Amino acid sequence: MEHQQSLEQFFYRVAEFCDNQDWDNYLEQFAPECEFHIPQWDSEHSYTQDPKREMSLMYYPNRGGIEDRVFRIRTGKSAACTPMPRTLHLVNNLRYRQDGDGLFLVKVNWVTHYYRFGESHHFFGTAHYRLRQEGDDWKITYKQSILLNDKIDSVLDFYHV
Repeated sequence: MEHQQSLEQFFYRVAEFCDNQDWDNYLEQFAPECEFHIPQWDSEHSYTQDPKREMSLMYYPNRGGIEDRVFRIRTGKSAACTPMPRTLHLVNNLRYRQDGDGLFLVKVNWVTHYYRFGESHHFFGTAHYRLRQEGDDWKITYKQSILLNDKIDSVLDFYHV
């Protein structure tokens, strides 16, 4: 329980950066080598495991994928993000353990409410992270978000999960 509050505060900040569309600070929370994965459901109760061999809803092998999305949002080159939705990320039920390499394995539950074109919607699920401690703060080195309501009737992007 030594790191519980620090980890919770870190995830609250990440959510706030995303909700405020503070992309520079948001991106800074991810290590350059961070893998980002949203697997696809294989059946009702199992999802794909290997993004290099199986279908995924989204996969970036490093932070460059998210940086590219942010670039497209900022330059207006992403029709799917025009206009940007307003989002509210809720993160809870954080559990963690430290692995043998000094990394922290964290699992959270999340809900993202978003509002676009006069309508409210939401995505929800669980996320698995690997974090590296850097001084008094953390860097995300891996993120896998399991989308539980995967009937996607609108845009799904990194800022939804």
